[in-house]
Amino acid sequence: MDYQPTAVDGAYVVSLQPRGDDRGFFARVFCAAEFAGHGLDAAIAQINTSLSVAAGTLRGLHYQLAPHAESKLVRCIRGSAFDVVLDLRPDSPSFGRWAGATLSADNRQMMFVPRGCAHAFLTLEDNTEMFYTASAAYAGAAERIVRWNDPRFAIAWPRPPVVLSDKDAAAPDFDPAWHLAQG
Repeated sequence: MDYQPTAVDGAYVVSLQPRGDDRGFFARVFCAAEFAGHGLDAAIAQINTSLSVAAGTLRGLHYQLAPHAESKLVRCIRGSAFDVVLDLRPDSPSFGRWAGATLSADNRQMMFVPRGCAHAFLTLEDNTEMFYTASAAYAGAAERIVRWNDPRFAIAWPRPPVVLSDKDAAAPDFDPAWHLAQG
């Protein structure tokens, strides 16, 4: 795998290194030893998938507070999405920065989201399916959401969303007192 650092410390766009022949190809999607060798959290406690029927569906910006903070490895397995990681770790050199990449079934790239960072994606095609690992199980009381268009972060989405959950639509702007409090 190839690991390209982003503007967010510890977040990477991970590209597969397919080995092919006349049958097709083979590629590793995950290797705990290789992830650990790059300083990435290799724990997997939960594996999730989501299907978004309409292009323009936005999910996020979600994260969980410690001790339930989670890292994620996100891949698009059908369609395409603009995937975003937002650094909300107060001690991070990239606190407040975001990074985004287009993940698609065709490019087979993945985004590694470190613990303490919020994550979101905006679908670019109908029937986009995302598949991702999480290093911690979901803990509702520890979940936090940042409004997708909070002006403090000025995320450059490739298009406006047309579908948001009620929870995401009602998400507040970043407030350190609520967003960084222990869950």
